[in-house]
Amino acid sequence: MPVVTWKSTPHLILRTESGPRYLALSGNNCWTFGRSDENQFTIPDRWVSRAHAMLQQTDLGEFYLIDLGSRNGSFINGRRVSVPVRLNNGDRLTLGQTEMVFYAPTHVQADVEESDTEDSGATAVLSVRRLISVMVVDIRDFTVLTRQLDERMLSEVIGTWFRHAGNIIRESGSWVDKYIGDAVMAVWFHTPQGEGDGVSKEELLRVCQALGELHHMTRELSDRYPLPFPLRIGAGVNTGYAMVGNTGSGDRPDYTALGDTVNAAFRLESATKELRKDVALGSTTYRYLSAIRASENVFEEHEVALKGYDTPTVTYAGNFDDLDAFLRLSYQEIQV
Repeated sequence: MPVVTWKSTPHLILRTESGPRYLALSGNNCWTFGRSDENQFTIPDRWVSRAHAMLQQTDLGEFYLIDLGSRNGSFINGRRVSVPVRLNNGDRLTLGQTEMVFYAPTHVQADVEESDTEDSGATAVLSVRRLISVMVVDIRDFTVLTRQLDERMLSEVIGTWFRHAGNIIRESGSWVDKYIGDAVMAVWFHTPQGEGDGVSKEELLRVCQALGELHHMTRELSDRYPLPFPLRIGAGVNTGYAMVGNTGSGDRPDYTALGDTVNAAFRLESATKELRKDVALGSTTYRYLSAIRASENVFEEHEVALKGYDTPTVTYAGNFDDLDAFLRLSYQEIQV
């Protein structure tokens, strides 16, 4: 088994008055930076916000820097970050007046794959077929917003949105699996229930509740800033089986999903723009939700031509007002 040193693992070198400080990026997939002691890395810099930025490692081993709505911004190689940006080996990060350099040696993965994974707890890639729900949420008209909004204001607004979105998704039992520019993808794992491998209505309501909270958070955030137009989101939700890979260690699993169920969720989100709706549900998602009487007449059935699919796809679409009404009636029905 190869010897792993700090030089062979992803890390940051923080420049301080007393010399360089080594910050290991291991044992987790998310690290926060700021003046507050609640952060993984506390930075005593008055130009740094209490919750300034976050570094997240994805399932593919990529690292993204995400500004959390800081007052003075986060920069990569001198350019301000307004959406999650992937880091490359040697990139220079600036938070306030604090500078760090990111290192991620390319030979790390090869060393891990060659190691003995039976008892070492090293990263292993396992693929299993799991029943999941995928939610893809996109910020509407983001390109237009970047042209009309001051860069500093844009960074603060979008960084704050990503921070709150991550909190909502984590509290609902999922996590942000991917950042795609101005969009996020989250995955919920289900245990098949009864005949037909169904999903419990409580589990899918949790997904819908998270989506509703994302909408209300976006609206409240929009009201706090002098934006040229209201901030809006759209979403696609799809349920089905997918191949799930564990790219984490034995004590810190890190899952991601691949396959048609995931692809369709992205296509459904795109279809909401054509349908002029806020939310598009896959037919399987809607079928499981139809066990709740409150779902009747809430979402309209449509046929859409999804990119990459040979035949039209059935989706059930609605607006966030419809989703709010559905959630309100659903919880009343369950409590009864």
